[in-house]
Amino acid sequence: MDSQAGAYLNKRALCSPLGAARICQLAMGCAVIAMVAHSAGYSGSHGVFCMAAWCFCFAMTVVVFFLDATRLYSCLPVSWDNLTVTCAAFATLMFVTASVVYPLFFVRSECPYAGCEVRNFRIAVTVCSILGALAYGAEVALCRARPGQAVVGYMATASGLLKVVQGFVACIIFGALANGSEYSRYAATIFCVVVYAFCFALTAVVVVMTVCGRTKSVRCLPFDRFVVVCTLLEVLLYLSASVVWPVFCFDPKYGSPWRPSSCPQGKCPWDSKLVVAVFSFVNFGLYVADLVYSQTIRYTSSRVRTNPRL
Repeated sequence: MDSQAGAYLNKRALCSPLGAARICQLAMGCAVIAMVAHSAGYSGSHGVFCMAAWCFCFAMTVVVFFLDATRLYSCLPVSWDNLTVTCAAFATLMFVTASVVYPLFFVRSECPYAGCEVRNFRIAVTVCSILGALAYGAEVALCRARPGQAVVGYMATASGLLKVVQGFVACIIFGALANGSEYSRYAATIFCVVVYAFCFALTAVVVVMTVCGRTKSVRCLPFDRFVVVCTLLEVLLYLSASVVWPVFCFDPKYGSPWRPSSCPQGKCPWDSKLVVAVFSFVNFGLYVADLVYSQTIRYTSSRVRTNPRL
């Protein structure tokens, strides 16, 4: 046997805070999936979403952990640091969402007809899901770039993490749009949908370029300037959509400012319109914060380059 065989394994992937966080992610993900499949159960669109989120994040963590432990990630044409922090940030959001949705629709204070065992399993699933979200959040915190430290990758900065959150919020908006939002009634609301789709695509392009290591330049623009230009465009577009959507959905001339009493619970177009309006403002705020931070980083880095004594 080769005496250097141990060097093929990355000990840092196991014996480090980052490795401990990923092992905790695997343990919590496995526990959640096992308990849901065994007795806790899931049904309907909300249950399927939660189970799909847990399974996807668990599979993604298995792949990341295996590639990191065996150093096989060096064979991939990607920026590994950017990829792993992006996956961790996305998994954090998925676990947080599932940790809210699952108990909201499946956990009750009284015991269901199946007995208290089912309720107890569902409570345990919720607890493990919350612990899993904390484990993914710990990985993001460990990988996040901090002031005064060398930046390993763009996705580890606050601007890069905001890109992940922006894309996740856009997915929530798309889900609400698909749930009977009646967006095709007016040309103005169709314009809003186009804005949401365009901004999501632009954000996805920036993330994909970063993960693939294509951050040197875009045509004649440096990558950091390209990101700022894209973010400014997204701010302006989201500002227009955040104003137009509520007007054409809740103004008495076009819709109803109050929820109709006859609207069915869970299948009410007014509810979907409200979700889109709220998360439009949320994403607008995220893009503004992204723009401010991106410009600050660009200004700071310019000062560092021009004044080496700083």
